[in-house]
Amino acid sequence: MPRPATYDLKGLNCPLPVLKARKRLAAMRPGSRLWLETTDPLAVIDIPAFCADAGHQLVETAAVDGGHRFLVERGGPASS
Repeated sequence: MPRPATYDLKGLNCPLPVLKARKRLAAMRPGSRLWLETTDPLAVIDIPAFCADAGHQLVETAAVDGGHRFLVERGGPASS
């Protein structure tokens, strides 16, 4: 499996990280993975909720200096 790309969403506040992640994931193939890097404290709630609602899989989360990283696997064709 190719190394997941990283999408830098640092400095953006709710709801922008989710809106931008939705758009980026919609352009990817099902099964593709993407790291989301955020500094928004609400992302720890918003990103998992977005993944559950959209049918994406939250593979991994990690707290990093100043924020969080989320590894998201794009769901099937019905996802948006």
